Amino acid sequence: MPPAKVSQHQRRGYIVPVGGAEDKDSNPTILERFVERSGGEHARIAVIPTASRLDDTGSRYEHIFQQLGASHARSLEYHRREDADRGEWLSYLKEATGIFLTGGNQLRISTVLGGTDVARAIRTANASGTTVGGTSAGAAILSEHMIAFGASGSTPRAGMASLAPGFGLTNKVIIDQHFRQRDRIGRLLAALAFNPFAIGIGLDEDTGAFIDAEDVLEVVGSGCITVVDLGGLEHSSMDMADEGDAICMTGIKMHLLDNGSRYDLKSRTAHPSAHR
Repeated sequence: MPPAKVSQHQRRGYIVPVGGAEDKDSNPTILERFVERSGGEHARIAVIPTASRLDDTGSRYEHIFQQLGASHARSLEYHRREDADRGEWLSYLKEATGIFLTGGNQLRISTVLGGTDVARAIRTANASGTTVGGTSAGAAILSEHMIAFGASGSTPRAGMASLAPGFGLTNKVIIDQHFRQRDRIGRLLAALAFNPFAIGIGLDEDTGAFIDAEDVLEVVGSGCITVVDLGGLEHSSMDMADEGDAICMTGIKMHLLDNGSRYDLKSRTAHPSAHR
């Protein structure tokens, strides 16, 4: 599913995948920046807690965003497909200046909201300038191809990653989260072996990628983002590998980017943070 078309004289809103476990209390830099990019004191944020099975997830983010200066925040409790038909919630979603999807299980988001007016509204809103972000599972769903589940480990192996359709806000990246904490470099490489067109974005916990309308990514948070670029891929054995086999890949470029660093997804160039 390609990204929604941006109309003339409009700019796409920020896309903000977060690696999970973002600091919500002592130093909520990522969520503060999300509020800022959503309009600051004028921000109206729609929280979508569909991925979570905890009853208080949505209300907790409502409180956090309001504490951080948003004028309004509301949790839209989409837990069954029929919830997507609620007109009042859809109206709030369309009027929001920021949309945030919480963590949990990304397949719950795709099975509950995939193909609904809610998913279409999120895509259209982002193409019209609304900031759309998510943490953990909410980050994975943002791209066209989503890692649904997979195994940990440093070596890419056939069958290590299972892909599913995401919301398709961008087709330039495949996102993985809790990246170094859960040793997910192998499954990101395995996912990219299916689709070398995309750039791999591995998000550490408490680390977010703020991707602007020009497809320039800025790192915000206490960890790193691992960028895996297969644009110069010379060889991949994925087509010959049996289930569980290690995958041979040559010609891979990788960057480790910390807070303030940038990466241009169009030119595939990395820029260290200014304090360097």
